[in-house]
Amino acid sequence: MNDTPGWASPGSAPSDGQEPDSSGAAQPTEQPSDRGRTDQPEQPSDRGGTDQPERTSNEGGTDQPEPPSKWSKKQPPPGQWSAPTPQGPGQAAPPPPPGPGWGGRHPGGPGGHGGQGGGYGGWGGPGRGYGGPGRPGGWGGNWGGPPPAAKPGVIPLRPLGVGEILDGAVSTMRTYWRTVLGISLTVAVVTQVAVILLQGFVLDDSASTDVLNDPSATVGELTRALGDTMLNSGVVLLITLLGTIIATALLTTVTSRAVLGKSVTTAEAWRDARPQLPRLFGLTFLLPLIAIGIVAVGTLPGVLVGLAGAGDAGVALAVLGGFGMGIVALWLMIRFSLASPALMLEKQGILKSMSRSAKLVRGSWWRVFGIQLLATIIANVVASIVVIPFAFLAAALSGDGVAGFLNNGTGDLGWTFLIVSGVGSVIGSMLTFPITAGVTVLLYIDQRIRREALDLDLARAAGVQEYGSDAPGTTPGS
Repeated sequence: MNDTPGWASPGSAPSDGQEPDSSGAAQPTEQPSDRGRTDQPEQPSDRGGTDQPERTSNEGGTDQPEPPSKWSKKQPPPGQWSAPTPQGPGQAAPPPPPGPGWGGRHPGGPGGHGGQGGGYGGWGGPGRGYGGPGRPGGWGGNWGGPPPAAKPGVIPLRPLGVGEILDGAVSTMRTYWRTVLGISLTVAVVTQVAVILLQGFVLDDSASTDVLNDPSATVGELTRALGDTMLNSGVVLLITLLGTIIATALLTTVTSRAVLGKSVTTAEAWRDARPQLPRLFGLTFLLPLIAIGIVAVGTLPGVLVGLAGAGDAGVALAVLGGFGMGIVALWLMIRFSLASPALMLEKQGILKSMSRSAKLVRGSWWRVFGIQLLATIIANVVASIVVIPFAFLAAALSGDGVAGFLNNGTGDLGWTFLIVSGVGSVIGSMLTFPITAGVTVLLYIDQRIRREALDLDLARAAGVQEYGSDAPGTTPGS
């Protein structure tokens, strides 16, 4: 036990003027002056003339004093401490009450003093002895809880809960808004301008939309229209994906510095992320290809059965195979979902970053899946709040009006519709990029703190003095 001020471990502080013997019972240090006499005069009693001996005699005829009292000479004020239970022979005296220094940092066990019910709870390893909730009239009434973990930046340096991860992403955007919103706005504007120009001059799929809505169209016409629509959507998705990759790379650097409480400019973030961008592009394109390949393998038997002549059986087998392998693809995508921050922050290769992500996610698949699903839902809700009103406004200003937009799902794709809806998309992307990228980076850091004690390295990098030598016990988040 550490002999810190205010500390009193159970049994280590006997009452004043007593020394514990080998059996643990406290004995007086001074014996009465008449010790050793063979007989003592009886003292008269004031109760009915009955004489009561004050001392007991042992077998040798030698009188011994009464056993010492189990109360300490110094007692707390009445009404604040419960009376000790009667002590039998061979039991140690109760410890004195805690001094005014209690309630700070103590090296007890989980729960420490009062951590398991207000009294002397479990005693264990260092860094865990903290008082629990106060109980009126009992032990621990004024004890404090564990001191908070060091927080040099947007998150505390300990395992994080779901709310702390989401709050860290929002706090990064709020604290370093110039850099975060500057990166997000620049990437969103460049991406959306490219999409608008392609849709206005090259990817005009209004004819394909008319064919798909025509009930009298032939199979060939429907096939060509469907192919053109998929091609146009694929090009738009590719451009959007490229913008997302660049924004994620830059915001990963910003978020990692925000954890240390350090700001970074857009130019610094670009210099740090630029060497890893080719690998990030490769990783981002490789993961969807893996998922598509897995689903294709699942549907291939059904396709072969259908080509062999069993049409209904082939369709059913293809659906079941695709659904089953889709679950496998989802499982793999979550396993590899932390590969992007591992690649950017650890300067790893593509395969090495995928291996690192699989190692970090192992045993926490459902937690990682739930947090990322929640972040995706929040980001899409925020984007929808902005994009949908702009889409209705664009439809109202276009030729078809709101009725045409509701019936066909799109406007006439004129320049008015493209520009107005593009403004809404820019604003939505500017708000969602920091949330998705920030949650992924903070989830990666949280998993490394839990598995690799990354908080020690982060504390040293942030300049936190003596972190880890007497740090409070950490409680994993939910």
